[in-house]
Amino acid sequence: MSEGHGAVAGLTMSPQEIVAQTTYLVAAALFVLALKWLSAPKTARRGVWAGEIGMLLAIGGTLALPDIEAFHWIVIAILVGSAIGIPIAILMPMTAVPQRTALSHSFGGLAAGLVGTAKYYLWLSQEPEKLTSFTMGVIAFEALLGYLTFTGSLMAFGKLQELLPTRPIVYRGQNFINLGLLAAAIVIGVALTVNPAQPALLPIFIFLSLLFGVLLIIPIGGADMPTVISLLNSYAGLSASAMGFVLNNKLLIIAGALDGSSGFILSIIMCKAMNRSFTNVLFGAFGQVTGAKTAGALERPVRSAMPEEAAAILESAQSVVIVPGYGMAVAQAQHKVRELFDVLTKKGVDVKFGIHPVAGRMPGHMNVLLAEADIPYDRLLEMDEVNPELPQTDVALVIGANDVTNPAARNDKGSPIYGMPIINVDQARTVMVIKRSMSSGFAGIENELYYMDKTLMLFGDAKAFVGEVVKELSSSDR
Repeated sequence: MSEGHGAVAGLTMSPQEIVAQTTYLVAAALFVLALKWLSAPKTARRGVWAGEIGMLLAIGGTLALPDIEAFHWIVIAILVGSAIGIPIAILMPMTAVPQRTALSHSFGGLAAGLVGTAKYYLWLSQEPEKLTSFTMGVIAFEALLGYLTFTGSLMAFGKLQELLPTRPIVYRGQNFINLGLLAAAIVIGVALTVNPAQPALLPIFIFLSLLFGVLLIIPIGGADMPTVISLLNSYAGLSASAMGFVLNNKLLIIAGALDGSSGFILSIIMCKAMNRSFTNVLFGAFGQVTGAKTAGALERPVRSAMPEEAAAILESAQSVVIVPGYGMAVAQAQHKVRELFDVLTKKGVDVKFGIHPVAGRMPGHMNVLLAEADIPYDRLLEMDEVNPELPQTDVALVIGANDVTNPAARNDKGSPIYGMPIINVDQARTVMVIKRSMSSGFAGIENELYYMDKTLMLFGDAKAFVGEVVKELSSSDR
């Protein structure tokens, strides 16, 4: 994005600059409204439109600035970006939204880092007087966050796509090495801020930032991916805001600050939902499986049921709460779940959905999938809303959720998830759990729910099993 012009009054500005600044003002307002509307399912679509229109205005306003000369490079960049972005938007399934989000953060971080790098070398060679301590400090901040967001987001994408192990990758002294790398990068950034005329230091600074991004994410397990995604979003936003200071572009400052602060607040909400701290998420290597517990799961008896039995139980219920998790996303079962919702509702069963804040691999993951399947918004209840209803619920149907329904979070003080707020499905009269096997969840521990007398395990692929249940329920109407 081009540098803005700091005119004191509108009379000193050219017509193009007036157009640009006016569109920036409108775009900033739309970005604020987009955040507000995206906070609720009913207004989320409006929020997406507001954000898209705001970004279109921001781009148009920038192109109107008089100091842009090489439009052919901009056109090439737009074509290349569109060639990448459009297939991703069209071809990538909704179940892969976390991966797409990680890639978006990666591209945003890389863009911010490259802009900061380009500005440093351009000013150093042509306008060294612009490399003041302030601007160099901002460039260092921008590059550090941008490059670590780039590699960190790639690692997150690899874990989400299961190209990398979803379990924490740990080794002795890992936290010491990571913090040492960050400290070395900060020292070099400070040295450049004090004396910008040290171009040989910048490649070292960039390398350390890239390496730190990799090593920061690989020891984080799948259970913490929602927090990681929102935290990387915060880093990308703060990097973009710093880029706004470098380019003297007020809209970038505003948009980046909104993105950074909202991502940080969301990260805090995610940590609170897991009863975890930032340091525990980033450095705790949470989610390692212990062999003893995994083996022990084979020795404990469980009760199971077939689709016919599950259908009969659901048909006789007056109230059902469905609790979706990552297993539903993996099986791409959201549309079958919608069919189950429809057939039960036609039979007079009151069906609601209980959504845990960290269910899935990104904040709002379950809401996105269920919205895609056109589940009514008023049927989607947050954890605090659905928990009071569960003791009066006939059937709690858990589809692919694990740690967020584990009673050990309430009852076992020795459990690594003790104190984490959960959806209290164990308080329902009957519990049914659709799961492929008895394997542990992202936290690497057994779920005590599976061994309760009131629990029936429905083993199989979520999409196929729900489809069989729907078939049985539909056939009973004939």
